[in-house]
Amino acid sequence: MTRTREQQLVETFVTLTDSLVADYDVVDLLQSLVDNAVDLFDASAAGIMLVNQRQQLEVIASTSERSNLIGLMQLEAGEGPCLEAFTTAATVSVENVNEMRRRWPAFAAASEEAGYASVHSIPLRLRESTLGSMNLFRETPGTLNDEDAVAVRALTDVATISILQQRTADHALLAQTQLQRALNSRVIIEQAKGFLAHTHQIDMDAAFRLLRRYARTNQMRIAEAARAVVNDGALGTTSAPDDAGR
Repeated sequence: MTRTREQQLVETFVTLTDSLVADYDVVDLLQSLVDNAVDLFDASAAGIMLVNQRQQLEVIASTSERSNLIGLMQLEAGEGPCLEAFTTAATVSVENVNEMRRRWPAFAAASEEAGYASVHSIPLRLRESTLGSMNLFRETPGTLNDEDAVAVRALTDVATISILQQRTADHALLAQTQLQRALNSRVIIEQAKGFLAHTHQIDMDAAFRLLRRYARTNQMRIAEAARAVVNDGALGTTSAPDDAGR
């Protein structure tokens, strides 16, 4: 049975709120959030950046190699809606290419090349703490309607609370260590994607789908599956599924 949009939205909230009372992995949580956000808010791609211990943003989750590269480009260029949403702690919504060109020329050029015509960046913020931003990329011009804007804001709020659930001074170091561990996990995930892309002769998006399928089949976290691929050669000699390239 096909899920309705309302059902998917409720399920996404349930997944996020479950992390408030159960052991969870930040990478898996945020990857699930961006995957659902694409469907919920009619986006072509989505990504999340988190701040590391040096107060620098890093890409932690993305739905495609295109959106991952756009995030990395913004970090390198030092401009773009994702960075602005983080630094201002306010939502940044850009509904057409002309506005992108006016505000961030380097970002606009890369965004156009990737096929994106509008972008919506929402800070991951709780009171005075801003951890990063979630970014929705669309291939058509336009802005989020009021209903979607409220829903995406609520999702990012819950995600932020989930990450910062230990908020006392005694747990501040623990929270920062958890975030850094999540960012470190992303490195091993990228290595595993590259390994699978090479060994199976598939693109990076297909490699990530193969990695996630392996993790789900074996009831592993994504980072654990990635370490199995990189350190133990898991999936190294297994044929990629027929639909890995789609």
